[in-house]
Amino acid sequence: MRDNLRLISLTFVVLLLISECVSGQAKQPASLVINGLPGEAPVAQIAGRSYVDIAALARITNGNLGFQGDRIVLSLPAVSGNSSPAAPPPEPVPESGLSRDFMKAGIEAFALMREWASPLASAIKNGYPITEQWVAGYRESAANGVRMATVAASTNDDRSALQLLSNEFESVREWSNKLVEARKSMNTANYSMSESALRDDPLSQKIVTCGHFLASMLGSGSYQDNPACH
Repeated sequence: MRDNLRLISLTFVVLLLISECVSGQAKQPASLVINGLPGEAPVAQIAGRSYVDIAALARITNGNLGFQGDRIVLSLPAVSGNSSPAAPPPEPVPESGLSRDFMKAGIEAFALMREWASPLASAIKNGYPITEQWVAGYRESAANGVRMATVAASTNDDRSALQLLSNEFESVREWSNKLVEARKSMNTANYSMSESALRDDPLSQKIVTCGHFLASMLGSGSYQDNPACH
């Protein structure tokens, strides 16, 4: 806005065209359009120069036109030199469907659950020692991811999807606690001796099925339901 007004004040010589003789020399009038401002002003081409109607110019720029004796005074709106461009309006929140912020937070929370489950499963299968403190770090990261998704939920579909995401977190936590307890009691031999023991565990299968569904749903942008996530 400030640049437009400065351009106007530096480049346009504003004249009041009242002479019929001068008007007779004018060519086919054009129109002045000021970028960012509504409206147009007629422009006359005279002797190779462009002249704009002063009243129309004042109207477009929201200026004030006045007279002081034989002087015509055009006052343009003041613009602060310290002003900064107005921030763009926030994107409207959809009434239905998954919001962009929730989708992003939900995918991040799901990824943190995988980062929790994958190393735990690998440690159990290979007979590596695991401790509650080691598991707690992964669990807390995933829990924080779910909290961030909770904050991001803004639509009804977001909140419905959040419930499924929270259910998946609880399933992973139950599964994790089960494996930690098995390790404490030295009952993890079955998992390390059989390639399919851990994969065939009902709770493990439930987690995997729900996880595949959540990844697809969060990527699609629309809420759906699945029994594996309940």
